[in-house]
Amino acid sequence: MSFYADFCIPFIAGATVMFAVIAIKYITWLKRLPKSDLMLIAKGIPTPRTAGAVWEVLRESLLHRRIFRVNPLLGYMHMSLAFGWFLLIMVGWTETVAYLGLRWVPLQGHVFFKYFMPMNGIEGHKPLFDFVMDLLLLFVLSGVALAWFKRFRSRSMGMKRTTKHVMFDRVALTALWFVFPARLVAESITCGLYGGGSFLTGGIGAGLAAAVPPEALAMAYEPAWWFYSCALGLFFVAMPFSRYMHIFTEIPLIFLRHYSLRPEAKEKSYDNFEIQACSRCGICIDPCQLQSQLGINDVQSVYFLRDRRYAMLQQKIANNCLMCGRCEAVCPVGINLNTLRLNSRSTMRNIPNERRYNYLAGLDRSQGEGRVGYFAGCMTLLTPKTLAAMQRIFEAAREDVWWADKDGGVCCGRPLKLSGEVDSAQKMIDYNKELFRRHGITTLVTSCPICLRVFREEYGLQGIEVLHHSEYILRLMHQGRLSVKYSAATFTYHDPCELGRGSGIYDEPRAVIEAVGHLLEPAHTGRDALCCGSSVANTAINDAQQLRIAEGVAQELDATGAETVVTACPLCKKAIMRGSARRVADLSEIVAENLGR
Repeated sequence: MSFYADFCIPFIAGATVMFAVIAIKYITWLKRLPKSDLMLIAKGIPTPRTAGAVWEVLRESLLHRRIFRVNPLLGYMHMSLAFGWFLLIMVGWTETVAYLGLRWVPLQGHVFFKYFMPMNGIEGHKPLFDFVMDLLLLFVLSGVALAWFKRFRSRSMGMKRTTKHVMFDRVALTALWFVFPARLVAESITCGLYGGGSFLTGGIGAGLAAAVPPEALAMAYEPAWWFYSCALGLFFVAMPFSRYMHIFTEIPLIFLRHYSLRPEAKEKSYDNFEIQACSRCGICIDPCQLQSQLGINDVQSVYFLRDRRYAMLQQKIANNCLMCGRCEAVCPVGINLNTLRLNSRSTMRNIPNERRYNYLAGLDRSQGEGRVGYFAGCMTLLTPKTLAAMQRIFEAAREDVWWADKDGGVCCGRPLKLSGEVDSAQKMIDYNKELFRRHGITTLVTSCPICLRVFREEYGLQGIEVLHHSEYILRLMHQGRLSVKYSAATFTYHDPCELGRGSGIYDEPRAVIEAVGHLLEPAHTGRDALCCGSSVANTAINDAQQLRIAEGVAQELDATGAETVVTACPLCKKAIMRGSARRVADLSEIVAENLGR
C-alpha cells in the first residue's frame, strides 16, 4: 500500500527542516544550562511536578485559559487553532489505525490520509470519523476567520494595538492562514470525486460535483493537494524562525518552571526558552502606559523580546520601560518580563570592576537599638513626613527601634540592579547584610516597596523577617499595640507597582485605611493599578513625560471624589503630588494623624 505522491515533497521537506532546527535549538540550549539547572531538571522529572506540568500544558498551551481570562474572544481564537489542530492530528491518527490497523504509516500518510484512501482503493467510509473530522476542521476554520478579522479590525476583538511583525512572522502567518482553507478545498474536491466526508467536506464536495463538470473537478484535484502541502511546508520552514516557535517552546518552558528553573539577574541559557515562548499575541501592548499615555510604540515587552531573540536589541529599547509589571500581569505565557529586561541591561551596562562603593567599608550611621530595624530607603528620606510618621507610630507602639539610615548612609541596591549594574548592587547588598547581622535585628521594616522587594528576593536574610510598613502597622493594630480613631474622612488608594504586582501586598494597606476612614477605589486598582510614571527602572523618558503619566494617574484618583489620595510608596507619593489637585499622603501619615489614646 503506497503512501507517497509527488505533492508530499513540500510537506516532507518543511517538516524535516522544522524538526531539525528545533532539535538543534533544544540541544544547544540544554547543553549550555549550568549544572545547577540540570540537577534541578534531573531531580524534578521523577516527582509529581511532571504531572503538574502536563496538566498546565493542557490548560495553557492547548486551552489557553489565561487568554480566556483576559479576553474570551481571543481565548477562543487561540484555543480553536491550538486545541483544534491538536485534535485533528490525534483523531486523524486514530482514523488511520481504524482503517489500517496497527501498521506503520509514514507521516504524510496520516496528514494526507483522505487523499491516499481512494488512491489505495480504501472504501467503506466510517461516518463517525467523517463527522468528527469535519466538525474539528470547522472549529479550526472559525479560529482562522477570527485571526483574519483581528488582523484588520483588532479593536472589535478588544485590542487597541496589534504587533508589528518581521519577515518570517509574515511568511509563517500567511502560510498558516491558508493551511486549513486549503485542506478544506482539497478534501472537499476529493469527496466530490470519490464520495465520503460529512456535513462540511461531504456537503461542499456534493455541491462541487453537481456544479462542476467531472473533468474540471479532476483537473483541480492534484493542484488542490499540492497547494495544501505547500502551505504546510512553507509554514514549517518559517516556524522555527518566527513567532510561531512558541508552539514548540512554551511546552518545555512549562516543564522547566515546574522544576524550579528561573531567569536570573545575569543572562543564562534558560532565558532562550522564555524569550522564544512569546507568541507575540500583543496582549501586553495595551496595558503599557508608555504606549497609551506617551504614544511610544516600539519598546513594549513584545518588541523587547523580539529584538532580543534576533540579537538586535538596542539599549534605548532595553532601558525604556517602567518595569511596572502591568504587561507581566496579563502575559498569557507567564514570561518573567521584568527579569529578562533586567538581565539584558546587565549585559549592556554591568561594570564588574566598579569601585565607587568602596567608601562603604566601615561606614555605619545607624542609630538606636532594638530587635526591630527600620530601613527608610533613599526615597523615604526624600519624603520626610513619612519618616516622621513612622517615628510617631513606633513611639505609640512603644517599640524599640534600630534606625538603619535615619540620617542617610546607604541604599538597598535595587536601583542599581534595575539599571543593570548588578555587581555594584551586590556590593551594597553585602554591606547591608553585614550591617543587619552586626546589630542583631530579627524584624526589618521598610516604607519603600523598592527596598522591600530586594530585601525579600535578593538578600537571603535568614532569621530576619522583612515587612513593609503597611504589614507592620496592621500587625500592631491586630496585637492591640496601636490604637487608631475612625472618622468620616474619605480616602482613595493607589497600589504601588513594586508593592502590589511586585510583592503581592494589596489587602494590608486597605485594611489600615478602612480602620481610619472610608475607602473609595479608583477605576484601575489592585493587580491592574496604574504606574505613577516615576519608576527608577526607566532611564529613557524625561521629566515632562514622567509628569504626563503622573497627571493621568492623579486624574483617575481624583475622580473618586476622595478627600485624600493615599499611597504606600514614597516615590509614588512624590509623583502623584505633582499631578493631583487633592492632598496626597503616605499610609503612615494618615495613621499617625489618627492615633488613639
